[in-house]
This record gives sequence, C-alpha cells and structure tokens, in this order.
Amino acid sequence: MRGQVPAPVFRAQTAFRVRLASRSTRPLTIPAAFVPATSDIHMARNESDREDLIREATAMRNRIEWELPGESEPVFAGVRSDGSLSVYFGQDPVYQFSPSGQLRRAYAAGFLFRTQGSTLAKLHRERSLDQTVLARSDLEPDELSRFVIEMDDRLTRLAQSLRDGSANELRSVSDVAPVDYSSLVELALRASPRLAPAMPTRRQ
Repeated sequence: MRGQVPAPVFRAQTAFRVRLASRSTRPLTIPAAFVPATSDIHMARNESDREDLIREATAMRNRIEWELPGESEPVFAGVRSDGSLSVYFGQDPVYQFSPSGQLRRAYAAGFLFRTQGSTLAKLHRERSLDQTVLARSDLEPDELSRFVIEMDDRLTRLAQSLRDGSANELRSVSDVAPVDYSSLVELALRASPRLAPAMPTRRQ
C-alpha cells in the first residue's frame, strides 16, 4: 500500500484528516468534498485509509485499483450506476467525468476545479485572522489548455496500460455487471466538448 487516494465525490468545501496507508504515518489533508455521499460511509468523521475506499465506497458500484508503469502510487477508478467515471492518480490529480465522458470536477495541484461549461473554476481558500473565504477564479484559455493537456497525458498512459496489459490489478469490487474501464477512459479522451455543462451551485 503506497499511498492515499482521496475519497470520491465532491460535496463540501471543508477539509478533513486522513491517515496514509503506507510506510509513513504522517497525516494527509484532503478536501471533504471527496467524501462518498453514501449513508454507510463515515470517512468524514473517522480516520480511514485507502482500503476503505475499495471496500466501502458503494456510491461507485464498480471500483478497481491498479499499479501502473510510471506511476508512483496506485491508480483507483470507480464507476457509478449512471456510468460516470472517476479516476484517482494517487492523492492528486483526481478527475470526475459525466456519463458522456465530459469533465465535471477535478482535484489537481491541491486545488478543486469545477466545470463552468466553457472553462474550469479554480476554488481555493483565502484565510485571514477572522475568517476563511472560498475564492474562485476561472481559468484563462491558456491555463485551461495546459490543464487539459496534463489530464490527457495521464489518461492516455492509463488507456495504453489497459490496452497492452501492463496495468497490474491490485484489487477490485463489482456490485453489478463488470464495466469496460478501458472504453470509459477512451470516452473521456474523445469527449467533445471536453467540459460538461456548468453545474448548478447551492447558492441561488
């Protein structure tokens, strides 16, 4: 067990502490927005390791973990009942797609990203002595281009490893009929447009 994969699903904008399931016992801070939105998951309240994600992240009916050439940490993927794919390259980056393969949300370089339809909103906290504000900035075209290029590089290498058999399956769970992960990754690479439509926010 060499690393911690952030728990799936973007839901809140707070953070919580997770113990690394590795040789190190240092804590890892990841957004609670990645906590599974299922009644039988308690990762937001308790320290959990990556094994909990494989065993208990029932919001993703199919889930799998691979060891890939060139990746220092295991790669985790999960598929929801609607066919939407989420891929976790170790702790960071993380990508969540729509059923049609369009990017909905991401966690990369320590930041949350959310589709705005034509670009991605980058979310981060700005702290002062008396308050913490969740700040948003939309990516400029060149920033979005670099983001997509980096994402495609990781996905392309994953797709290639699945095609040539170099992806070493570590663990998997299938509560329903098995899915073709390779096809879902290819779908994410071919999706047009690349970004899903803007998602509604809680604030009106």
